[in-house]
Amino acid sequence: MTYVPITPFRGTVTELVLANDQLTRRTGPLPHADKWDVLRALGVAGPKLGVSDRQLTVLQALLTFHPETDLGGRTEAPIVFPSNASISERLNGMPCSTMRRHLAGLVQAGLIVRRDSPNGKRYTSRSGGGAFGFDLSPLALRFAEISAIAEAVRTERDHLKRLRQTVSLMRRDLAALAAYGTETHPQQGLWDAFSDLAILTARDLRRRVDENDLARLKDALEEALSKARLLLSSDEMSTNDAENEQHHQNSNKDISVLEARDEKSSDQTQSTMQDGTEPNVPLMLVLSICTEIQIYGDRPIRHWYDLVRAADLVRPMMGIQPSTWVEAVETMGPEQAAVTVAAMLERFDQIKSPGGYLRYLTRRAAEGKFSCAPMIMALARKEAA
Repeated sequence: MTYVPITPFRGTVTELVLANDQLTRRTGPLPHADKWDVLRALGVAGPKLGVSDRQLTVLQALLTFHPETDLGGRTEAPIVFPSNASISERLNGMPCSTMRRHLAGLVQAGLIVRRDSPNGKRYTSRSGGGAFGFDLSPLALRFAEISAIAEAVRTERDHLKRLRQTVSLMRRDLAALAAYGTETHPQQGLWDAFSDLAILTARDLRRRVDENDLARLKDALEEALSKARLLLSSDEMSTNDAENEQHHQNSNKDISVLEARDEKSSDQTQSTMQDGTEPNVPLMLVLSICTEIQIYGDRPIRHWYDLVRAADLVRPMMGIQPSTWVEAVETMGPEQAAVTVAAMLERFDQIKSPGGYLRYLTRRAAEGKFSCAPMIMALARKEAA
């Protein structure tokens, strides 16, 4: 073709038409570009160029009409001239109106150029007069640009992925530290706030968040983690020593009181105590169901104070902190607290956090909503099943 038209058939000159003409008017051969490499790069860079996946599907169909893999390497422009029916057929029957709309989008994005004949038909001249159709040379000319955009998108995706992983790991650590701090350092008032931040972060991560949101979450988590570590490191020694000393004194007091009760008579042991703390289940029933606790006693369990002593010995092995045990004893009474620990020991492998569970039951008992008897009966029913 001796003359390369600028305007499309029945079209007018626009800024886009001039820009495309400026791009494709060149001297010398086109740069080499594998058409499938170009398409793969566009699959990544497409959103940055304003190209949809449906438009890329139409472009893929156009590329199948080009007989060679390389779009460049020669002076002549790579022009394909399929009919609308042929293009729709290779698009599995896509309606022509939809296909034409996507073709217009590719032209708008500067990826192809219309080279229309005088009557708008697409064909190649057998006499060497040239071809009329879709010029694919912009794909070769812009291949370096498209590849650079695709690489930038991949780098951004990798950065976003690493940032999201970092936020996820920080959220997990904060949740674990909050749970640990709640159990071991309940006097500190920030654990609920840390736990709430971890829960809200998990909710945010379930949706699509951009880099700014992830950076904001990362900063908030970093600050919370620093505070949590500082609280735990500064209070660990002093708090644990004080709790151990307090527990040692309270434990001796509780056991001595129970020993005094036992000396009155075995009949009184089985009856309801005057302070109302003894469980409303017989000790022999508890021992017949909670067999694990009897392994840890320093002597046979025959009375309530023996059970309390055994529970006090086994609770460190279960991960129950001294402060948690003291609070349970003071709220439930030593006997009911011991029965609760014995029942928890029976299904120890099913309890994720024994300390946290005992604290929960203690709060329920303080509200008058917990008794150890249903726990024992539930274990009895399970054993009988």
